[in-house]
Amino acid sequence: MKTKNLLLLFLVIGMSINSYSQNKKRYKINTVAFYNLENLFDTINDPNKLDEKSPIMEMSVKERSLVYPKKIKNMARVISELGVDPKYSKNTPAVLGVCEVENKEVLHDLINDSQLRDKDYDIIHFDSPDVRSIDVALLYQKKLFKPINYSKHELLIYDDNTRERVFTRDQLLVSGLLEGEKMHFIVNHWPSRRGGEARSRPKRVKAAQLTKKLIDSLQTIDPYAKIIIMGDFNDDPFNVSVKKVLNAKAEKEDVKLKGIFNPMMKMAKKGMGTLAYRDALNIFDQLMFTKPFLDKDFSSFKIYKTGIYNPAYMTNKKGRYKGYPFRSFVGATWTGGYGDHFPVYTYLIKEVH
Repeated sequence: MKTKNLLLLFLVIGMSINSYSQNKKRYKINTVAFYNLENLFDTINDPNKLDEKSPIMEMSVKERSLVYPKKIKNMARVISELGVDPKYSKNTPAVLGVCEVENKEVLHDLINDSQLRDKDYDIIHFDSPDVRSIDVALLYQKKLFKPINYSKHELLIYDDNTRERVFTRDQLLVSGLLEGEKMHFIVNHWPSRRGGEARSRPKRVKAAQLTKKLIDSLQTIDPYAKIIIMGDFNDDPFNVSVKKVLNAKAEKEDVKLKGIFNPMMKMAKKGMGTLAYRDALNIFDQLMFTKPFLDKDFSSFKIYKTGIYNPAYMTNKKGRYKGYPFRSFVGATWTGGYGDHFPVYTYLIKEVH
């Protein structure tokens, strides 16, 4: 009798384990991220650019040759660890937006660093008319993302007093297939707060209007277009450019069709930041998503978790700037740091059968 009961118990346990393994869902996961590379300039003076105002160009020729490879190595380290988490993903970003790069050549040096070479990244980049000679770009793993088309979009803004054009970064629009699924990425680096937040605000409002125009053009073709808006916006989630012009929402439930969700709004409320500006933490680096990324049906890619990547080595440990990003340069002095902005990332997941 005992033997029969014991056999019955084993049978029930075996059925339970089999049922669990059959019902347990498996997910495919990819990281999408954005990283301000803080003045990633080469060591060569380009007579057609104002690159001599970059920190590395203010150094002696000997110093440049020593600092540049260190700068590349530090940026590559961050990217090689960005999104890598035993609980979620073992891979670096499938798609990574970047800003504050001088040209395509520095990006080639970056993706060919030993820490990233095996990821086989490729580059989408255009030279922009920015007065400081800095651009935006998109890096992507060729095995995961296939670009379909890409374009740059000029931001036309003018000085309030002189009415002369202010030359700034273009916005980059890339459409492609992430593991076979179509989505769009808009990479931004909006005008700075030089001259003060209030005085410079109209320039970022203009930038937001251009971004909104790009979103509208995509949604006119397909209202269910999956669009990720990323960048260094030089504005917080609650500034007028983001909250009013883009009409981004903090709660998924408030996002209507053709609307935009901004998870960084809740982070801002908690006092989190991606950089320190004038002794205050700000979230200028943001990732925003259109509604089709928010559904609970994981048969296609949806956002799962969005965050700020700020490991200890990227953070100042003590002093006045404790908790701030450990920047690469202070003036023209190399610090050994990893950038004056923390990167931001999101995990996109979908169920696999």
